[in-house]
Parts: sequence; C-alpha cells; structure tokens
Amino acid sequence: MSDTNTTVIKKLDEIDGRYTQLQEQLNDQTVASDHSKLMPIAKEMGKIKAVVTNYREYKKLLSEIEQTQTILNDAAADEEFKQLAAEDLKSLEEKKQTLFEQIKDSLVMSDDAAIGSIIMEIRAGTGGDEAALFARDLYNMYIHYAEKQKWKVELMDFSTNELGGFREVIFNIKGPGVWAHFGYEGGGHRVQRVPETETQGRVHTSAVTVAALPEAEEVDMQINPADVNEFVSRAGGPGGQAVNKINSAVKLEHKPTGITVNMREDRSQHKNRAKAWRLLRSRVYEHYRSIENAKREKTRKTMIGSGDRSEKIRTYNYPQNRITDHRINLSLYNLDKVMDGDMEALIAGLVEYDKKLRLENL
Repeated sequence: MSDTNTTVIKKLDEIDGRYTQLQEQLNDQTVASDHSKLMPIAKEMGKIKAVVTNYREYKKLLSEIEQTQTILNDAAADEEFKQLAAEDLKSLEEKKQTLFEQIKDSLVMSDDAAIGSIIMEIRAGTGGDEAALFARDLYNMYIHYAEKQKWKVELMDFSTNELGGFREVIFNIKGPGVWAHFGYEGGGHRVQRVPETETQGRVHTSAVTVAALPEAEEVDMQINPADVNEFVSRAGGPGGQAVNKINSAVKLEHKPTGITVNMREDRSQHKNRAKAWRLLRSRVYEHYRSIENAKREKTRKTMIGSGDRSEKIRTYNYPQNRITDHRINLSLYNLDKVMDGDMEALIAGLVEYDKKLRLENL
C-alpha cells in the first residue's frame, strides 16, 4: 500500500471513530432534548456519513477478500470450489479498488460538496464602462451554468452603469454541491477584447473581481447583535435618483472585523435587513475561515476558496476565442460557449487539480 493510501486509511479510521462518538452523543437525552446542541452534531454527522458508510463497506470487502484468499490457500479444498473462489476474488478486488477511489474523492472533497448555498459578488475593476459590461457578462455566465444545474438563483443587490453593465452585483445560488463548482471563481478575472465603446477597433484589457463565499448558517457563524452597528437611509437608483421616499437601504458594520455590508435593492427595509445579515454572516465567516486556513496551510497548499481578489486567476481573450486559467495552465478555445454557461470542462480541470493537491496534503 502506498504512503498516500496508508495516510487515507489512518484518516478514515479517525473519521469512523468520530462518527461513533457523535452517535453516542445523540443517545444522550440531555443532547437530544437541546436543539442548540443537537443541530451541530446532526450537521457534522451529515457531512461525514457517506464517507463512513463507504469505509465500513470497504472494510467488509477486505474481510470477504481475506476469507476467499483462505479458501484458495487451503490445499485440501476442492478444485472446483477454488475456481469459484478465484472468480469471486477477482470481482471483490475490482469492487474494493473502485470503492477506495470513491472514498478518497469524498474524503478530500466532501466538506465542499456539503455546502449547498453560496453568495457571489462581482465588481468592475480597471476598465471603466467596459469592466462593468464584462461584470455583467460574467454574471450571465454563472447564471446560465446554474440554470443548467437546476440551481436556484436570487439577485440580492446590484448597481448598474448607463450602458447596462454592473458596477457590482451580489447574488445567491442554492443547489447540491454548488460550492464545489463555484468555489474556484474567487479572484481577478481579466478580459481582452474590443469594447462596445471603442470606435477604432483596438483591443482593451479590463479587470473584474469575483468573491465566492459559502453562505454561513447561524449554526456556523453566530454574530452578537451588540457587535453590529446598523444604519438606515433612503435607497438610491442606478443613476442617483431616489427609489423611494422611505428609509429602506440598510448598512451593517461588524465592529470586531470592520466588515461592512450595504443592501438597497429591495423597497422593503425588512427584506434589505434580512439580506444584509445573510451577507454579513457569510463575509465574517469567510474572514475567520481565511485566517484559520492561513495558519493551517503554511506548509501546504489547497486551491478552493483561496482566491484572493488581487490574484489574477483567469484571462478571457475574445479575439482568440480563448479562456485561460492561470492556476492550472489550462487554455480552452471555446470562450463563446463558456460565456454561454458551458463551464463543465473548465470546472472539471480545477476539481481534478484541487483533488490531487488535497490528497498530497492529507
């Protein structure tokens, strides 16, 4: 058995033991009757259940293989019986190998696969109106991909320019495994093309930044309301005009981190406040998660969720119909299709690379 597989087995034994501990805690009446204690335990069990189930099935296969091997090694055993055992052994070994590969995948990717709601923020950077137009194009790319996956999209807040581009747009996507697909999108996206506003046909380079945040539930990130300042004001429209006459825009400021959130898209102050708290919770959660990741990953590297906005991750070259992801040196010459939501090949390359890194870092 390779060093990597030995490490995987050791990790699986730890997870199996942890699952047993959690089951014992659930049997404790003081836990079962307390919702605040019950929810985190149930959530942790849900995350590792598939891994534990497959690992226990794997150990069962190992036992069957051992029993079958004993028959083959028995000199007194009937030859016809041995022949049947040899056929069984071949089938069992194939099942074992397939199951172990599935277990390795779920072991390193299960935390991400368990996140079914994310908040994405796209902001126009250098390039003025052209950057805002590209921010709109990126938003449409993500929406088209999400629609193909049958995920639910909610537009939370946005600000447009006069050409219909997005200065910024914030939206939520919900669906099974959404973070495992979109968690790689955080960072700087550079576009090279002739802008709609260019009269002499020159290619310009513009930049857009994307943030992808797991939407933190209250059980994941509890924020003390006393740590948050709230300000309300009248919402302003895209061109500065008043959207309404009442104080519906909500701004939240998290005092311990300095993180601020503005929400003004809805006419209802109540709805804007609820959206603002969702975004604040996710940003604060990501803030502390990034600090923990930095501590843990000084000697190792993982890719998903590490996209700093200042880091250039991808270039979209329209004249060449080429999209290049700089993290994995992957270039695809089907930019038109990718922008229409055909992101499968791009995401698959990122997932495989990330999976390889994680297995090396176990």
